[in-house]
Amino acid sequence: MNVQIKNGWVIDPSQPLCAQHDLYLANGKIAAHGAAPAGFHADLVIDAQGQVVAPGLVDLAARLREPGQEYRATLESEMQAAVAGGVTSLACPPDTDPVLDEPGLVEMLKHRTQQLAQAQVYPVGALTVGLQGKQLTEMAELTEAGCKAFSHADAPLGDLQVLQRALQYAKTFDYPVWLRPQEATLAHGGVAHAGALASRMGLSGIPVSAETIALHTLFELIRQTQARVHLCRLSSAAGIELVRRAKAEGLPVTADVGIHHVHLTDMDIGYFDPQAKLMPPLREQRDRDAIHAGLRDGTIDAICSDHTPVDDDQKALPFGEAEAGATGLELLLPLSLKWGSQAQQGPAAWATALAPITHQAARILGLPAGTLQLGARADICIFDPHASWTVQPSELVSQGRNTPFLGYELQGRVTHTLVEGRIVFQRKQH
Repeated sequence: MNVQIKNGWVIDPSQPLCAQHDLYLANGKIAAHGAAPAGFHADLVIDAQGQVVAPGLVDLAARLREPGQEYRATLESEMQAAVAGGVTSLACPPDTDPVLDEPGLVEMLKHRTQQLAQAQVYPVGALTVGLQGKQLTEMAELTEAGCKAFSHADAPLGDLQVLQRALQYAKTFDYPVWLRPQEATLAHGGVAHAGALASRMGLSGIPVSAETIALHTLFELIRQTQARVHLCRLSSAAGIELVRRAKAEGLPVTADVGIHHVHLTDMDIGYFDPQAKLMPPLREQRDRDAIHAGLRDGTIDAICSDHTPVDDDQKALPFGEAEAGATGLELLLPLSLKWGSQAQQGPAAWATALAPITHQAARILGLPAGTLQLGARADICIFDPHASWTVQPSELVSQGRNTPFLGYELQGRVTHTLVEGRIVFQRKQH
């Protein structure tokens, strides 16, 4: 099918491209910018007047809760949430039930998502069997089944000999390893950032040193093995500075942050609000400021939604007992736009906001996605950057309605999402 998207601001940070002109799609690919290709006849015309036409978003961490946790969310609900948020490619962590440690499970997940024909899903395989930290998985078979990287999710991997072997093996076959830096023995039992606020509230803390000690250890192993490692969900100023030095040294590392940590601090826990219980925990304002600086100077490569649907019962518990996590797929775009607009306005702000959630995230996944270059797959997000909306459960498609942003008014809303040139989401006009 041939599609013409007319009158929109076409913004693609990968080129970079920022112009008000038409975009032409043919056979699921980007066919032309500006002027129509010779002999082009549009089967569908989308008028994007006053809107931004951008690459589909690429999300590095979205828990879809299948297999095994369908009472929290289903593939159907979360894939619909993804495209409602403009996300056309996403990586799902391996901590499902059962764990994504066997090719059959990965193939089943891929098959289910392909049947839904919405966003493209890229499973991240388990680094060890059952995420138990003892025996390495068959990475070659998992890669053939469709895994794009290997991770230990949030499960502790305390045996450094196993981690060293995993990195050596991954280096041999050039498999990327994704790890969240947290020293489990220091974080054990913690529910909030170890600071003055947690002390006053009587909450057990997770110190910044849990992140920095894990990073020091990882960097030593990376120096030995030269394995490609992606650092997931950095949370502290000290940790970001260590990553900055590691990159300056030339170590093969990339890093991301969760969208919630771009905006919130431990003060947002308020009066023990379980919606603000996240992992890693929300830290102090200087840590949030360091995240902004890291995004600006390239120390942090990508922003992810860290989408984690939690059922209402688990969030209704007291803060210390409530389950950590928040929904994020539908908030990734407006919250990124909010960050981008803090130093710039208009198209420049939109381009700044889009880079870490499009081509920079795609590069970490090893995908030819997050771009509007000619010949690229026509995965597209069209959004109204000026549309204001209030975050409330009735406005969210995800089965997980848990978010610390409930009641916030945000700007920026997706109107159309296309995957391979097909409209997979179109917002109804109120």
